Amino acid sequence: MMKSMFKYLATGFMMIILALFLLTSMAMAGDVNLSVAASMKDAVNQLTDNFAKKNPGVKFIKNYGASGALAKQIESGAPADIFISANEKWMDYLKEKKLMDDRSIGTFAYNELVFVGKPGMKVRSMQDLAELEKIAIGSPQSVPAGEYAMAALKKSGMDKELERKLVMAKDVRACLMYAEQGEVDGSFVYKTDALLAKNTKILFVVPQELYPRVTYPKGLTAAGSKNKDAAAFFNYLNSAEARKSLEQLGFTAK
Repeated sequence: MMKSMFKYLATGFMMIILALFLLTSMAMAGDVNLSVAASMKDAVNQLTDNFAKKNPGVKFIKNYGASGALAKQIESGAPADIFISANEKWMDYLKEKKLMDDRSIGTFAYNELVFVGKPGMKVRSMQDLAELEKIAIGSPQSVPAGEYAMAALKKSGMDKELERKLVMAKDVRACLMYAEQGEVDGSFVYKTDALLAKNTKILFVVPQELYPRVTYPKGLTAAGSKNKDAAAFFNYLNSAEARKSLEQLGFTAK
């Protein structure tokens, strides 16, 4: 009788463990992990909301930050099904590491680099920046916006004159925040970020000939290509509805 009782308890315990495993698997089945450049935050939030309304079983786990930092996180094993970078450099980096589904990679959208500051400031060109004391840019080592800004400074011949005035930020949204709070005289940000500003305005658009075109590539990771919900959302990003949302927020849709 004692053996039967132990057998009954063991069977019950195993059934509980199996049930918990199945519940956990079901909970994770609809998860889609996104690693997205900080400048895409508002756009992706809108796109995920639109998709979730039609697909209520899908849960998005979002990680926004500098493209380089995100790529390094993915390389280190951070969960990611879809990666959207603010330049091709970091997408190529993960591709070379065999961490992306090569067939899925393509251009998502384009943007422009601008300089923002307080209304009334007499800053109309790259040369006018010499009159300022503090200028924020994203750290060029990991932030594409900073890389684009540095390219523009070098090509315009202003890099040496301004090097001691540059304040490095962790991502492009931090650049905007510094300018909004008056911690710097102005910042290099994307046009789409500037459209969100409350205390600053676009003082000038950085001439396109000074830096490579701001390009956002998107792709499924190697793991994401096996996630049907991630693949479904990735396909949605190519839809007319998604392109309309991007354009409403100031991006140029591919």
